Amino acid sequence: MGPEALSNILETIPVKEDKNLLVGYEKSDDASVYQISDDKAIIQTLDFFTPMVDDPYIFGQIAAANSLSDVYAMGGKPITAMNIVCFPEREDVNILKEILRGGAEKILESGAVLSGGHSIYDQEIKYGLSVTGVCSPKKILKNHGSCEGDILVLTKPLGTGILTTASKMGELTDEQMKEVIKNMTTLNKYAGEIITKYPVTACTDITGFGFLGHLYEMASSSEKTFIIESQYVPYLSGAKEFAKDFYITGSGQRNRKSLEGKVKFENIPFEIEEILFDPQTSGGLLFSVPVEYITYVMEELSGLEIKSAIVGSVEKKGEFSIIVR
Repeated sequence: MGPEALSNILETIPVKEDKNLLVGYEKSDDASVYQISDDKAIIQTLDFFTPMVDDPYIFGQIAAANSLSDVYAMGGKPITAMNIVCFPEREDVNILKEILRGGAEKILESGAVLSGGHSIYDQEIKYGLSVTGVCSPKKILKNHGSCEGDILVLTKPLGTGILTTASKMGELTDEQMKEVIKNMTTLNKYAGEIITKYPVTACTDITGFGFLGHLYEMASSSEKTFIIESQYVPYLSGAKEFAKDFYITGSGQRNRKSLEGKVKFENIPFEIEEILFDPQTSGGLLFSVPVEYITYVMEELSGLEIKSAIVGSVEKKGEFSIIVR
């Protein structure tokens, strides 16, 4: 669902105050955080969706990586995961077996324990995880808190929505498909372990609301203006060309509509705009960090297989929450 529709719904939900709930849904953060002792808090999140690739094993990996990502975005470590399964009654159960095998392997890679799950029959396959993580109450990464002068960093390239759309039409090369799958199945664990060593001021992961949607949540909650240098934003091979040929998604257009009047584009080509609005599956982390630490952060991140990029900076609040130039 789009951010605008969700916001309107959440306004009507009754809320109980609890001093131990350190992060709830009021600022559209990636997961909830509940303090259970002086030095420990638990992170709770869940996510599930329909297949975006034909291979059930790979779909399981992608869905699990996507679900686990919110824990890393909060600066935590996943400890348990539970399967969420919707599966057609007359479908081949071997497909489900492969989905769950793929998911279980990513849970193992994360260091968490698969502790159970829940399944129902449905007309459409859906899979994901409910994940519990832990973190220090004093070291939570929230999606707000960016300070003037901070540098913005993105840890994975964009374009998964556009490219999986093109894939369904049989338009991707084998190499392009391999790159997309590598991007979506890579855990944010490795980037997360690096950035938590530094005084990161805000962090989120890029998923269904697209780069600009999640960026807007950070900028507006931080009460700052984010400047994005579009030429430095990384995107997957073919994303620009397919966007130019209108291989775009309905979710991407909902993201565009929800951000009307909030983003200023300065002579940005249509296809780049579309990449920035494109909903991501198992996207990277987006974080802000004080400028004096950026050299050290980027040096460590450069050792990872998927390269991170400096994409912008934080300025005092202006007319727009985001300026793309």
